[in-house]
Amino acid sequence: MEGAKDFDALVLGAGIAGIQAALDLAEQGFKVALVEAGPSIGGKMIQLSKVFPTLDCASCITTPKMAQVAHHPDISIYTLCQLKEVKGDDDSFRVRITQQPRYVDVEKCIGCMKCELACPVMVPAEEQGGFAARKAIYIPFSNAIPQVPRLEVENCIACGRCSKVCPAESIDYFQKPTDFNLNVKAIVLCTGYSLNKEYPRKAWGDFGEQPNLIDAFQMERMLAPTSPYQRLLRPSDGKEPENVAFIQCAGSRDVQLGVPHCSRVCCMYNIKQAILITRELPQTQCTIYCMDKRCFGKGYEQFYLTAKELGIEFINAKAVVTGRGDDDSVIIRHENMESMTGVQIKSHDLVVLSLAIVPAWQPDGTMRVQVSSDGFIASSKPQLAPTLTNSKGIFMAGAVAGPKDIVDTVVEAGAAASEAAIYLRRLKSSSSKAA
Repeated sequence: MEGAKDFDALVLGAGIAGIQAALDLAEQGFKVALVEAGPSIGGKMIQLSKVFPTLDCASCITTPKMAQVAHHPDISIYTLCQLKEVKGDDDSFRVRITQQPRYVDVEKCIGCMKCELACPVMVPAEEQGGFAARKAIYIPFSNAIPQVPRLEVENCIACGRCSKVCPAESIDYFQKPTDFNLNVKAIVLCTGYSLNKEYPRKAWGDFGEQPNLIDAFQMERMLAPTSPYQRLLRPSDGKEPENVAFIQCAGSRDVQLGVPHCSRVCCMYNIKQAILITRELPQTQCTIYCMDKRCFGKGYEQFYLTAKELGIEFINAKAVVTGRGDDDSVIIRHENMESMTGVQIKSHDLVVLSLAIVPAWQPDGTMRVQVSSDGFIASSKPQLAPTLTNSKGIFMAGAVAGPKDIVDTVVEAGAAASEAAIYLRRLKSSSSKAA
């Protein structure tokens, strides 16, 4: 393809799976293009508080890997990019990618953040769960890579202040989406997951805005060292919650809502969050409503038993939010499946929903890979080689194939990189023999 850049492998998605796969391939001498749809690499793991069951700092694990990727000579990072088309023949792929405008010249920018300080516009910060504000031109978080701001034109008021204070003259209001091409021999899909935020509306209808009804990711931001509140507070009034409830399977394992699969990690991250809350606020009672508990990994059962010893209450029930109390509490209806005490109504200061995990990206005709009925990419050999797709030269790792925890994601990323490396070496060997 004329004007295309040549790489051995394309890794699509720069979360922990994509970062690990890119590093493993690059360490073996392969040239890797790491393509990410967001403004920074790091994915969702960089925004978590801690990981279960060790309670290690998530950022402390992810940040060094991000730095390794940024400084590796055989890895090229492309952020704010979307895959548009993949065409392949016997031993290569021709990939077309659209670069979305950042409205900042990456080559000129020095990361001084003067533009962000000068901007007068404040909008909700998605990276902080919507609990804090950021500017219309911003760097997503302190250890983002690249350390280059992004200007959101939908929030920009065209005041020109960012351009006036920029010492490098890097602000470019007239940037447009541009396409560029890559020639690659292998592709590793690591596009991750998103949360099904349509569940509350579909399940309960419109019962009014609930400021103290949040999702699990928002709770992660509240518990993180970089929390917008610096402590756990109710969003509605800034008070410390006296009791917190977690509703598991909020959209998962529900055929009527179209998400019949289990999201796998909800049990464990709810336990993790409840333990962190108990440590921070010992007087706060935490209750977890769950149909059952799926503690399947190494050390997970002990983690669950530790939570019970700390006084965290587990109620086997399918809980449903029914309304909002006068004090902005969240009212829950449930029926205990163990005690069979009938329907009970409880009020909680703060309620956390474990929303269903669904694919963040689907091929939609961009490449010929098989998709399962649940929307995730299907493996051609799920028992023997789960990272293989039905298309030669295309591999996958992490939540693109289905919900999984960080440990399994990193292991799969290594496996996908190994499969891709074997494939690339075979191609090289075939080419040498043909020559």
